[in-house]
Amino acid sequence: MSLVAGRGPFGSDRAGWFSTPVPDDLVYVEPHPRRVQAIRGGVTVIDTERALMVHRNGRPLSYVFPVDETADLPTELEPHAPGYVHVPWDAVDDWFEEGRRLVHYPPNPYHRVDCRPTNRGLRVAANGTVLVDTTDTTILFETALTPRLYVDPALVRTELLRPTATTSYCNYKGTATYWAVHLEDGTVIEDVAWSYDDPLPESLAIKGFLSFDATRVDVLAELPAGDDGDCGCHA
Repeated sequence: MSLVAGRGPFGSDRAGWFSTPVPDDLVYVEPHPRRVQAIRGGVTVIDTERALMVHRNGRPLSYVFPVDETADLPTELEPHAPGYVHVPWDAVDDWFEEGRRLVHYPPNPYHRVDCRPTNRGLRVAANGTVLVDTTDTTILFETALTPRLYVDPALVRTELLRPTATTSYCNYKGTATYWAVHLEDGTVIEDVAWSYDDPLPESLAIKGFLSFDATRVDVLAELPAGDDGDCGCHA
């Protein structure tokens, strides 16, 4: 994700620049000496420490495996790693890396989440009703994404929020719960905020804290210059 997506060095909206041009079809393949397991029908069909990781512009981050370690799974050859093959993510029931169950994609070794307490201001209003207005926030820096401000729910008008059925998952933060705002005039705006009630260890500093969707409510967030507060990737 981090190298080839978003603001990463090979992404479509890279934050920096190269000293010399690089081709758009550049592919980076590297050893990934972590234990990767795949489970299908309760049986371990891949169990290896010989996986490679492939970073390809415009494609999700992917593992490739030695062809002799993929059992009878469907495979696709990786031309930049002779003897290695891709296995479709949905060809098995569960993927694990060093014991952690994975969802959607492999975790990226270059991806980092860094949460810092800050006095950056956050003001959120829904149809003129202020939900939070504080400088007591936590800023979350996530590789290749726009920073986000999170806030303790004690500083939010949580009496106006109700959980929704929406959830999402991030391999770096965990499962997000989403919240709708129910205004006193009867207006309901779905999924205006999200929170992580049981975040992964690297994101414990935002446990239970709320962040808000600038496309659904009015968000004035004091973020680093050049960031608009909406990275388009909430989870």
